[in-house]
Amino acid sequence: MRLFVALDLPEPARAALARFRAAAADVAVWRPLPDASLHVTLAFLGSRPDQDVDVVGGVLARLAARAAPALALGAALLLPPRRPQVLTVALDDREGALGALQAELSGALAAAGVYEPETRPYRPHVTVARAVARARPPRTVPVAPEPLTFTAGRVVLFRSHPRSTYEPLLARELGGRATVGGG
Repeated sequence: MRLFVALDLPEPARAALARFRAAAADVAVWRPLPDASLHVTLAFLGSRPDQDVDVVGGVLARLAARAAPALALGAALLLPPRRPQVLTVALDDREGALGALQAELSGALAAAGVYEPETRPYRPHVTVARAVARARPPRTVPVAPEPLTFTAGRVVLFRSHPRSTYEPLLARELGGRATVGGG
């Protein structure tokens, strides 16, 4: 299974991101991600055996007492910068709570033996579209996301399927509440 851990987004943030995607993502260049697939990746685990789901669940349970981070939609961001392949929206983590959550999660997953932390600095963002094969994405984005602040409080372990569809396997509400099966 290809697994990743992400912060789920509340509906107002999804709606604002969908409006940005509709305005910015020319379908001749970009393949829009479905609204349900919009999330903030915290750790991409890659291909993992089934038993790692329980290991990750234990890590998420230990992190569940943390407060949900307060975030804001930032600027449009093309990644990677030199040869863009994804259209994203940067997140403003003014208090540093999301960065701290990601660092703690990364360390705990690495200690559990299910994750190899990335060497590059964490860059919080939400991918809204991926480049179409053989398309030449622009170097700039002519529109900006609307300003929106929100609190994102659900951390989810997802299984990745082809074509950017994601299956929630388990989730934890920050603040201590558990949900299973993404519910």
